[in-house]
Amino acid sequence: MHFGLNDEQKMMQEMARDFAAKEILPTLKDDEANHRFRPELVTHMADLGFFGCAIPEEYGGNGCGFLESVIIAEQLAKVSGSSRLPLNMQNIGPACTVNKYGTQEQKERFIAKWVSAEYTGFFAITEPNSGSDVVSMGTVAIDRGTHWELNGQKMWISNAHLGDYGLVYAMTDKGKKYKGMTCFIVNLKENEGIVTAPIETKLGLHCAPTGEIAFDKAQIPKDSVLGEVGQGFEICMWQLNNTRISCSAGALGIAGGAIAAAIDYANERTQFGKKIGSYQMIQASIAEMVAEHEAAQLLVYRAAWLKDQGLPNQHQTSMAKLFASEAAVHAANETMKIFGSYGYSTEYPAERFLRDSHSLRVVE
Repeated sequence: MHFGLNDEQKMMQEMARDFAAKEILPTLKDDEANHRFRPELVTHMADLGFFGCAIPEEYGGNGCGFLESVIIAEQLAKVSGSSRLPLNMQNIGPACTVNKYGTQEQKERFIAKWVSAEYTGFFAITEPNSGSDVVSMGTVAIDRGTHWELNGQKMWISNAHLGDYGLVYAMTDKGKKYKGMTCFIVNLKENEGIVTAPIETKLGLHCAPTGEIAFDKAQIPKDSVLGEVGQGFEICMWQLNNTRISCSAGALGIAGGAIAAAIDYANERTQFGKKIGSYQMIQASIAEMVAEHEAAQLLVYRAAWLKDQGLPNQHQTSMAKLFASEAAVHAANETMKIFGSYGYSTEYPAERFLRDSHSLRVVE
């Protein structure tokens, strides 16, 4: 078994690391304080090919797979947890899903524009009263003959108030339960029946836009159905099994960033006449964080590799997401303790790592 990255993967890793250090980090503190989303960063990511993973080259793909996407997401999240979200919104979510289930016309019309960031992507599943139990969603789509009519509300949707085209899941026949769900490709910006609004009360991920979507007799073209009518649950589960791996990669990044900050601080802070990193309790805390992080990395990389080989991976992906997100929370919590009072200050990154890490326990 070979555990090393090849030259191309190392290049992608270095490119993402360099981008995060030069484009995200310099303004991050101010962006976080003002909950500022910078769309130019998404455009730059697209220019670097970050959104082309697992996408055929004919639709703007970069020839890379899920593992490369994980590597990119990890490096971005190591600096800012918010900066990982565009990989899901542009690439692993809408683009990969339409590539799997879309018609030729849908693939040609949408995928390249998500990959290039000409379209801001999103996917809308969660509702005020429907989370993990997706079949209980209240959003419905009614066939009106010449068009579909959408009614309902989506909540906690990344890019909701900024999105152009993305995926919306709705019930077309509630009596059929999970066989009565359908996926639609929807334009949020050119429809009188769709209203969006930002959510500005989040604990973390301050630079990642989140919002709600309300559908009130919104007319959707008949050719907006992705896959078949009633195939939405299958599509939703397939998509989540992919976006889940990106969330896992984000957890790796946050944990890695927290560990690096803890080590740096432990080698700088002096108490009782010695660097705190010389005390065994601090060393043991960091050692445990590092061990968990490397174990999580093996799980996440393996799940991504299985996806790229076309092998069964749902169990491995779910396990990787669980372990990586818990390891990230633990690393962020221990880092805050190592920083002491400074860990509670927004002048240092410890508190941001802690806030952002908890989101990964909830998403997907």
